[in-house]
Amino acid sequence: MKIITTPDARLREQSEKVSTIDEEVLDVIAKMRKLSLDWEKEHPFELSAAMAAPQMGVNKRIIIVRDDMEDKQKATFTALINPVVIRAEGKIKRDYEGCLSVPKIYGMVPRPSKVRIKAKLEDGTEVRIKATDELARTLLHEIDHLDGVLFIDHIKNDPKAFYEMDDKGELKPLDYEKYIKNNRALWGED
Repeated sequence: MKIITTPDARLREQSEKVSTIDEEVLDVIAKMRKLSLDWEKEHPFELSAAMAAPQMGVNKRIIIVRDDMEDKQKATFTALINPVVIRAEGKIKRDYEGCLSVPKIYGMVPRPSKVRIKAKLEDGTEVRIKATDELARTLLHEIDHLDGVLFIDHIKNDPKAFYEMDDKGELKPLDYEKYIKNNRALWGED
C-alpha cells in the first residue's frame, strides 16, 4: 500500500462506517501507522501528525493521531474508529496545515479552536475527546478526510493562504495562479 495523493478521486469519497473491529480493520490501522512513519522518513522537515484510511485508498472511517506532536522520536499513534464531531466551537484560528496527500503544499486554514468528538478505540472502547488548538485542528483535518474534504477546500478562494515548502524546509508563498492553472483537478475541474 502507499499514500495516495491529489487528484486521486478516492480522496473525495465519503468513507463507510466500520461495523466490526476485526482483524481486517486492525491490519488497516497497522498499515496506516507504518505508511505514516515511512512517509516521515522520506520528509526530514515534516512530521506525520495523523492520517486517515482514505489516504491509502481504504474507504473506512478510521484515523490515526500521533500521541506526541512535539517529539518526532515518539512515533506512536492512537487509532480512532468512526470518529464523529459532536461540537466544534471556540475562536476561529488560522494556522498552517499540510497533508500527506497534498504534497509540498501548506495553507493557513481557519478552524475552530475547540472540538469534542466521540469514537471507538481499537479494543472497541467508546471514548469522548475534548481537544483544543493543535489537536483540535488535527482531528478536524482528519475527520474531513473521511467526508472527502481536503484542507485546500477551506481556503480555495483565498490565494494568499497557500504556501509551498522549498528544499530547505522553509514555507514560501505559493504562486497561486500558476499552481491552480496546472492543478485544476484538485477541485474536480478539467
